[in-house]
Amino acid sequence: MSIYDTLGVIIAINAKGPATRLSGGIMRSEVSAAMVEASRHCVDIAELQAAASRIIADITGAEAGYVASGASACLLLATAACITGLDPSRMARLPDTTGLKNEVIMIRCQRNFYDHAVRAAGVTIIEVGLPDRYSGAGVRDAEDWEIEAAISERTAAIFYVADSQARPPLTDITRVAKAHGIPVIVDAAAQLPPQSNLKRFIDEGADLVAFSGGKVIGGPQASGILCGRRDLVMAAALQHLDFDIFWDMWQPPATLIDKSRMKGVPQHGIGRPCKAGKEEIVGVLTALRLFIEEGDATRHTRWKHLMDVIADGLSGINDIEITRHGFANTSDIPTLDIKLHYASANAGTLVNALQSGPIPVHVDPMFRDQNRIGINPVCLIEEHLPVVVHRIRDAIATQRG
Repeated sequence: MSIYDTLGVIIAINAKGPATRLSGGIMRSEVSAAMVEASRHCVDIAELQAAASRIIADITGAEAGYVASGASACLLLATAACITGLDPSRMARLPDTTGLKNEVIMIRCQRNFYDHAVRAAGVTIIEVGLPDRYSGAGVRDAEDWEIEAAISERTAAIFYVADSQARPPLTDITRVAKAHGIPVIVDAAAQLPPQSNLKRFIDEGADLVAFSGGKVIGGPQASGILCGRRDLVMAAALQHLDFDIFWDMWQPPATLIDKSRMKGVPQHGIGRPCKAGKEEIVGVLTALRLFIEEGDATRHTRWKHLMDVIADGLSGINDIEITRHGFANTSDIPTLDIKLHYASANAGTLVNALQSGPIPVHVDPMFRDQNRIGINPVCLIEEHLPVVVHRIRDAIATQRG
């Protein structure tokens, strides 16, 4: 009997990918073991975060790094750091940004639900650009001169959502930003693989970059990695850590926090709700090491095998079309796209059928209006595969009557 049985919660198979609503993925045993070991001892969290900073900096090429409770938490901390710098009085005021730099420039086509984390720090998002290429009215998107025109004395940062289709290129953004002394925050939560992206955005001039720890890296779902300029990471830490301590007793590790630059101990900051425990910090650092050791090629081969087994298991079903995506490039996640062609096909109903029953199977319903479902390997293991094949076959047979 599992812990979930005792709680009355049904264990599901996640063939959609590392979505938070589906509790992310399955951690490797080494990660789970490291978290258990971490839970059995007490440490100074600032010292642990300083160790994390060294490891993250080495892997990303950034000056410093930090761990919070998710990529979204890292975006809140990054925004707050850009607003306040190292001034504890400004930190104490957030989210009241009256009289402070309180605008963040963002390309209109990059707006998404996750920028709520940015707005939570007390800023207004200033949109630039008209995404003609998305609306179908033309081929253009935001351009660097539009971003430059939006910069004012109120600009705290420029926010960039990394994606293979993002325009303009990040290097154009960072060139403009550096000319005006404005930091650039990059949301790279889902930009792995390839693992070279761990260094790419810093190399391209970003000041702060946020990655999810619970997606492809394979760490705890409630973990995220922030990396970037040392002073900004320090400002993020100062708005995240517990500072219920007297000034003369406060001895933070100098590699993370330079006390000589502070005029006082900050109050608990706006990032305090984004707390990462020792278990999450150790877990994501362990997962990050394993992610690097496995490498893109081996990981891609493992994922392809999972997708091939499912595709082979579904072969022979009439009136469905299985397309493999991302199989040729190790920088991609190999996935399956299943198109339903039979007369009674209804992908939405099929998805609901798969999610019901004693062993729910969750697939990607993004293109259900096109009678397509997606299969993603990131959260699958070998023992899931026959169940996924059986449930899809059975659901299709039932739908066809």
